[in-house]
Amino acid sequence: MRNFISLIGLNHRTASVDIREKFSLSEFCEAGNWAIPCNGPIRESLILSTCNRVEILAIGSEQLDNHLLSVWASIANSSINELLPYIYTFFNKEAIKHIFSVASSIDSMVLGEPQILGQLKKAYRNSVDTGHSGLILNRLLHKSFSVAKRVRNETAIAANAVSISYAAVELAKRIFGEMATHKAMLIGAGEMAELAAMHLLQAGINEIIVVNRTLEHGVELAQKFSGRAVSFEKLIQTLPEVDIIITSTGSQEPILKLNDVKNILKIRKNRPMFFIDIAVPRDIDSAINQLDNIYLYDIDDLKEVVEDNLSARQNEAEKAKKIIDEEVLDFSHWLENLQSKPTILDLIDRGRKIADEEVEKTLKRISHGQGINRQALEVMANAIVRKLNHDPIMFLKEEGMSREGAASRIGLVRRVFNLDHQTEQGKRH
Repeated sequence: MRNFISLIGLNHRTASVDIREKFSLSEFCEAGNWAIPCNGPIRESLILSTCNRVEILAIGSEQLDNHLLSVWASIANSSINELLPYIYTFFNKEAIKHIFSVASSIDSMVLGEPQILGQLKKAYRNSVDTGHSGLILNRLLHKSFSVAKRVRNETAIAANAVSISYAAVELAKRIFGEMATHKAMLIGAGEMAELAAMHLLQAGINEIIVVNRTLEHGVELAQKFSGRAVSFEKLIQTLPEVDIIITSTGSQEPILKLNDVKNILKIRKNRPMFFIDIAVPRDIDSAINQLDNIYLYDIDDLKEVVEDNLSARQNEAEKAKKIIDEEVLDFSHWLENLQSKPTILDLIDRGRKIADEEVEKTLKRISHGQGINRQALEVMANAIVRKLNHDPIMFLKEEGMSREGAASRIGLVRRVFNLDHQTEQGKRH
């Protein structure tokens, strides 16, 4: 039976966040509440539902786009007409290519970000655990994971910072090298600060101190990252402890001025300090850049780094796409061979049955005293040849065909049986 691969989805490029929320399937990925059960034309299914994308991948006995759309719209208490403007669809090779691209983060909001691979692995585990993954999905998803690994090993697509917070931490690493011996301070407790804290921890920072005007919010963020919170009033007296300061407050006036930092440097005996000001308006007086052993970057400096790095990632993405194209061909060959396997097995079985029948006849002649000799073997061999060729000959001699139809059949049979010795095997012989 032929296998078809269908994928439908929407993502950050095709749908706004409210649409993505409306058609989210994150609540329909568990046993007993699986959105795309394996029945009717569907044999296998996988659901990937994240904040940036919702996708359904299905293996079936036919192209499943319309069927999947209908089921999805029904789950969301909506209609196909409402869902359709936001949808992309891929079929067979294009579906394979899309999954490989998603796994390799070529299709992500942030090119090269690693989170999507973990989300895809989780979606696959859900499919396996709920009994909705079979031979083809298993092979396809494991292949997508190996493609992602190959892309990361053979390209530098994830090598450069492409978010402001990540770029800030990467700059700090260049200045201080080993981060495990250094402390960092976050001034502000918003989203930028939280992302910076996450990247600092991944870089191996020794300790994170959070300073915020609302101490309660500072404590909440510090607890997330096993750090400690300090009240805003103790900012200046705590600064000498830290080497890296990332500010992202909503203050309309600078919160750190030249004289503040001069005094802090004296206490630190001029040990270097790295300031990253990602607030708008800026939190730090730019005059502190005049001081020795002070490194100050603002959001414009970081944007320049991000843009350069994004350009570098896009160049690496072109290399990744070539790898993906190679792997799509490889998987497609496997799928085609899988679809032809039953016919191949039937052909082998047919030949084996004919041979077994003729061997049995020959053995009976021997047991009846006729003995085994060249003539007996030739009779057996000729009978096998005659029976193996009977159906192809009848196929060629069928009556009522046009001249073009007959020529087409002759060409097909000559190719199938390599009568003109055109295959590699024929050339070797």
